[in-house]
Amino acid sequence: MILEAAEILRARILVVDDQEANVMLLEQILADAGYTQVSSTMDPQEVCALHREHGYDLILLDLQMPVMDGFQVMAGLNTNTADGYLPVIVLTAQPGHKLRALQGGAKDFISKPFDLVEARLRIRNMLEVRLLYRKLEHYNSSLEKLVDKRTAELRESEASYRSLTELASDWYWEQDEAGKFTKVSGPALEMLGIQVEPLAGGPPDSVPTGWNETERAALRATIEARQPFLDSVFSRTRPDGQLQRFRVSGEPMFDRSCRFIGYRGIGVEIFGAGRSHV
Repeated sequence: MILEAAEILRARILVVDDQEANVMLLEQILADAGYTQVSSTMDPQEVCALHREHGYDLILLDLQMPVMDGFQVMAGLNTNTADGYLPVIVLTAQPGHKLRALQGGAKDFISKPFDLVEARLRIRNMLEVRLLYRKLEHYNSSLEKLVDKRTAELRESEASYRSLTELASDWYWEQDEAGKFTKVSGPALEMLGIQVEPLAGGPPDSVPTGWNETERAALRATIEARQPFLDSVFSRTRPDGQLQRFRVSGEPMFDRSCRFIGYRGIGVEIFGAGRSHV
């Protein structure tokens, strides 16, 4: 993730100092460096409201001010910042205040009197980190929305697929990785020769007889090998002597991690010479 120089120079910066000379000096430093969106205030009580309104990329904050000092300003900013990142560089002539300021949430400090080269470097470094943080936050948000959109599209596609396959077949079925059926319409359990009592409505020994066991064994072997099968023909003889023939297709299902999660398939009953009833 790369920042263009122009992005940094367009950063929104607020200068907070009760001394007009210091405000003018910092504004001049920033203007000479090419920054184009610089604001200032000499009233520390305005800072929180201004930041809520404008969402500054950087606040240059003096620590020693009357009525409300820089530490109190940071405490207020910590309670209302929306993104959890406090974009503050403190300005101080007191070395002992630096550690306390960093503990209070400041990201860096600039010592008074100002060293112009040091001030420019610290401001630019801080802005690079801040803007990259925002760009990453935006990217993560966009990625999350994209994932939600794709997930919704996938679910819609799955619903359409199921609807179409159910309309185009005599039965549709799904089963999980353990072979238990999770969705069934039509005589799929009976056809596949796998009985699940809650779905079949009876005990395992209630499976109808008359199936071609060789054909059913071949199908079970294909499923156990997690292989797809297309238009496999199976037959059974009903108690009344009538021969029934079926054509079944199925495919294994995998999740995003390529983990096997089950099978899904369709089937139709074949009537006459190669014609199927749909």
